Amino acid sequence: MATIVLRVRLIGGDHTDLTYEDPDQADEHEMIDHVIEVLREPSGVLRCRHGDRWVALYARGVASIEVSPRGAIV
Repeated sequence: MATIVLRVRLIGGDHTDLTYEDPDQADEHEMIDHVIEVLREPSGVLRCRHGDRWVALYARGVASIEVSPRGAIV
């Protein structure tokens, strides 16, 4: 299972760090490509985690993302 951390900057200017996991992926690079593909669609939605909570990340609210394969981005 591949896991990456996304720092998401929202259109309103706020940002948050979310964890995205995919049990079918073993390669982080393919997973990053998948995230970009989903978020470039106007109706794209990713199911992520923020701590112990599930979050639905809707593409229409995302201004940019940064990706880290190893944990929180500093």
